[in-house]
Amino acid sequence: MSPRPYRLGQRQAATELTRARILNAARELLMSSNGYSHFSIDAIARQADVARMTVYHQFGSKIGLLEGLCDSLAASGGMEQLATTFRQAEPLDTLREYLLVFSHFWDVDRLVMRRLRALAALDPDFEHVIRTRDEWRRRGVRVIAERLVERHVLSPGEVLDKTVDILLTLSSFETFDTLAGPTCSMEEVAPLVYQLARAALKLDNT
Repeated sequence: MSPRPYRLGQRQAATELTRARILNAARELLMSSNGYSHFSIDAIARQADVARMTVYHQFGSKIGLLEGLCDSLAASGGMEQLATTFRQAEPLDTLREYLLVFSHFWDVDRLVMRRLRALAALDPDFEHVIRTRDEWRRRGVRVIAERLVERHVLSPGEVLDKTVDILLTLSSFETFDTLAGPTCSMEEVAPLVYQLARAALKLDNT
């Protein structure tokens, strides 16, 4: 057998290890009490002990790095389960499971998530990446809102955009982080968020 596939496999493994090292360095900087405010490609390269150009080679840009970090957080936070939530027969079950998946996601790396979103208010690259991800979440809650109307759980007279805004707010990290505080677990917060969603949409008698 030609050694070429073996060498390609080794190279791919080395590339993946380098990529993981850079992402871990970015996460460590965000968790650091004095590092996250100086988050930059140079700082990440130093933290990962790689050349600055290695970071660019792996991710292309700061936005590419942030997207890679968010993808990594999504994987560790179980976001692949979102597809299952939309297979529920009843839209209220979809809503409950959707809020549960996001509660778990927000809870897994809470400090990193908090600082990512805080930096979005200060840095346009962070803001771009976070806004894009929030728009994906908006599309998800719009599908749920449309199903609630189709199944007559919500009145057709309800303003769809208002319903979407309510669900977007209640499924947000900021809502989860406030309700969880320093002591509440994800298992406590997720049902509470669902109860708040039912109350806000006037579904308590549904």
